[in-house]
Parts: sequence; C-alpha cells; structure tokens
Amino acid sequence: MNLKNIQTEIDASFLYKVLAENEEDPNVKDVFFQMSEIELSHAVAFMKNANIDISLMPAPSKRAQILKTIGKVLGYNYLLGVLLDTEKSISSSIISARKKSNSIPSLSDTAHVSILTNILNNHPKVAGSDLARFEKRHRSVGGNALRAAVLGGNDGLVSNFSLVMGIAGATSGQQGVLLAGMAGLLAGALSMALGEWISVKSSQELSENQMQLEMDELVTNPEGEEKELVLIYQSKGIPEEQAKKMAAFVMLDTDEAHKILVKEELGINPDELKGSAMEAAVTSFLLFAVGAIIPVIPFFFTNGMKAILFSTVLSGLGLFLIGSAITLFTGKSVWYSGFRQVLFGLAAAAITFGIGRLIGVSVMG
Repeated sequence: MNLKNIQTEIDASFLYKVLAENEEDPNVKDVFFQMSEIELSHAVAFMKNANIDISLMPAPSKRAQILKTIGKVLGYNYLLGVLLDTEKSISSSIISARKKSNSIPSLSDTAHVSILTNILNNHPKVAGSDLARFEKRHRSVGGNALRAAVLGGNDGLVSNFSLVMGIAGATSGQQGVLLAGMAGLLAGALSMALGEWISVKSSQELSENQMQLEMDELVTNPEGEEKELVLIYQSKGIPEEQAKKMAAFVMLDTDEAHKILVKEELGINPDELKGSAMEAAVTSFLLFAVGAIIPVIPFFFTNGMKAILFSTVLSGLGLFLIGSAITLFTGKSVWYSGFRQVLFGLAAAAITFGIGRLIGVSVMG
C-alpha cells in the first residue's frame, strides 16, 4: 500500500470528523464519528503492512484542509457531497485497475460510501427520517454543485480564450477583439443560462405531469394501484399477507399513497422539484461569465502582441486554478491536473489563433 493511499485514508478520517463536529443531529453525528474511526483504522493497518511507524502518520493534506474551508464557507453539505463523490471515484478506479490486471478483488475496494450507507441502514438510532434527510442532502447539494461551478467557469474561459485568440490572430485591432470577446461572453453565458433554465423547467414539468397522471390513476383505479403497492412491498422482501395489509392501510390516505407510488414507481422525489429554474439560469450565466472575462481583460488596457501575451498568461493562470480545483473531486496531483488543463486550453487557443492568422492574411492579401 503506497503513501498516497495512506494519505487518502487519513484525509477521509479527518473530513468525516469535521462533518461529525458540525452535525446537529446526534444520531448522524455518531455515524460520522464511526466513519472517521473506520478510515483511521484503515490508515493504521496500511502503515503496519508497509512497516511504517505509526508515530510517523502524516497530517491531513492541503486538499483536505481546503475542503474543510469550503465547508465553512459554503456549508458542510457541500463537503459531504464532495467527499462521497471522491470516494466513489477512487473506488471505481481501484476496481477498474483490478479488472485490467486480473487481480483478485478485495473488500477494501468497496467505496467508502457503501460503508457509510451500511452504518446508516443498520444504526439502531438512525430513523428513516434521518436517512431521507441524508440522501436528500447528498443529492441536492454537495459535489455536483461544486463540480458545476468549476466546469461552468472552465467552459467560459476556454471557449472565450479561443475566440479572443482567433480574432486577435485575424486582426490587430483592439476594438475588434474587445467586441468579439464581450459578444462571446454574453452569447455563451446567455446560451448556458437558457439551456439550464429549459433543462430544469422541462424536467419539472415532465415530473409534475407524471405525478398528476399517477394521481388520476389512483382516483380512477384504486384497486389496481393498491395491487402495485403490494408488489412494491413484496419486492422489498415483505411477505405477501403483510404487504397486502400495509397497502390497504396506506390506501386509506390518498395523498400518502400518491407519495409512495410517485417515489417507488416513478422514482421522483417531490422535494427536488422545488428548485428555481431562474436561479439555476442566473448561476450558470455568472459562472460562465467569470471564466469568459479573464482572457478579455488585457484588451481593455492595451492591444497587439502585448495584449495577446497578457491574455495568454492570465488565461493560463485561470486554467491552472481550474485544473487544481478539479483535484478536489479526482484526488489527482494538483500539478498534473493544473498543467494538463493549461496544455489543453493553450492548444485550443493556439489552433484558433493560427486559423485566425491565416484568415486575416488571406483577407488582407
């Protein structure tokens, strides 16, 4: 077991402890403390197997410290989402590597989130409401929100950097590059915002329509829906007679029966439909615009090759920061991810600059 894997376990222990210390619910707090102890025991076992003195156990990494800071600023639900998504990614990588090498699978390959789920499911003091709240928090916030922020900024930076370089290659005029850069920013940000609004709105409308159809079926054919409830309970391992009694009891309350059928049959969580399409659109607009403005900034103050060089340096720094931020989800080296992002971004800009230069020369000639 290499030092990187030991560090991963130490970081996970540290982050679960942070979650526990900032969790209000005593039952879920206890679960997070248990997870912290499990991860720490993994690190100790790995160190012993590698003949490393336990007293030399490393401190939490800078990445873990940054995630803790993110938790303070954005809320610890975000930290939970990032942590669980990271663990899933690490687990998938291990399993994939084992398949390629035809090595024997190990129980330790299982995602740490599975351990957490098992503890939640079997913890005597964690009620169903706690589980529902935990799942809701993990799905509605967390890693996906942060990932969307990073990728939104990346889209704006790479696309507008390439556009600006293409126009700069075709013309030496400052005004032309500025106009194109700002037009690209607005067009891209508006497109992202509209796409996000349509996506959220259409998803909501589709789910609402399906929910209404389910209610209509519940009213017009209650016997058929009751049979569906029986089958749902049976699929969960409940004996037929008990399933029939439970279904009959639930059917006494139409609204409760509708909630269960919507969740179990359609896989829809009504709470997730309350998100604002306009809020999602505005967020997408701002995230794209933040990235897109970076390569344009130098052209407000200068022009020509000087502006191109400044724009390249600023964009390179932005790309490196985005690549570094991505390591919060992947666990890869900051330098590797950062320079990889810079390389891809500069390559895209160089291609458009070259095309712009060829077009500019042909037009001028």
